[in-house]
Amino acid sequence: MNNQAIILTQFGGVDTIKASTTQFPEASPGLVVVRVRAAGINGLDWKIREGYLRDAMPTVFPTVLGLELAGEVHAVGPGSRFAVGDRVFGLAAPGNGAYAEYVAVPEMLLAPMPSKVSNQVAAALPVAGLTAWQMLHAAGAPKAGNTMLVHGAAGGVGTLLVQMAKQMDLNVIATASPSSRQHLLDLGVTTVIDRVTETFEDMVSGVDLVIDLVGADAPDRSWSVLREGGTMVSAARFDIAAPRTDGRHGIAFMMQPDGERLAAIVRAVADGQLNATIEETVPFAAIPAAIERNRTGHGPGKTVADFAL
Repeated sequence: MNNQAIILTQFGGVDTIKASTTQFPEASPGLVVVRVRAAGINGLDWKIREGYLRDAMPTVFPTVLGLELAGEVHAVGPGSRFAVGDRVFGLAAPGNGAYAEYVAVPEMLLAPMPSKVSNQVAAALPVAGLTAWQMLHAAGAPKAGNTMLVHGAAGGVGTLLVQMAKQMDLNVIATASPSSRQHLLDLGVTTVIDRVTETFEDMVSGVDLVIDLVGADAPDRSWSVLREGGTMVSAARFDIAAPRTDGRHGIAFMMQPDGERLAAIVRAVADGQLNATIEETVPFAAIPAAIERNRTGHGPGKTVADFAL
């Protein structure tokens, strides 16, 4: 039985990703087969494609891309906590990416999906939701009233992180493009700084926590606005973790799978406490182009592939 998939054939540009077929997966102890209904597009897709992570994440070609999925259980192994037909969502395992009709997924990477949450919304949550929560708590739970500066607040991670921060009564400042300004204000951001025409160093100081989702020179420039004793957490610049002598410290962040936290996040979405911002929904065949748009720039929120389109 053929299994339609989006595969990476070699490191390079958009032409290295194509539709193909792969071997149909099988269930085994601790491993379930999920029929994928929707999958989230992530920046890690194009970083893997271009070879930026070849040392940290060795790749065997051809490989199926895709990090997060939603669908229903198609087959289970002995002793599974899931049953055939259960709606689930979560992370795909390395080498068995989410951009395929059927994917074998370790049970520990999945969580049940409430009936009131759509496949498309659930597929937008695993990477963004876990990254947002874990970055926010990387240095311990922030205290109510703390000030947080977020670089990249309008993306899939940032929009969830802002909502979580507001629920903790944090004062949130964000750098973003002008087109994202109103969206961030609607989410509760106190101050939105135009990253193109304004200099955030001239506008903020004494920040308790900096969250960096963009890299480049944003972390270097952010040390001056961070208070003594403050922390910077970056998902884009691992060198910020180098020891410092000025009373400030940095944490190089890598998201960790956490099925229990995923379940808590999707419950919050089902209860209306969190909203996933989906910018664009594309069909399965348009995944390669959507990955490239993620690389070159996109609007607020996530892009999701709906396999039914």
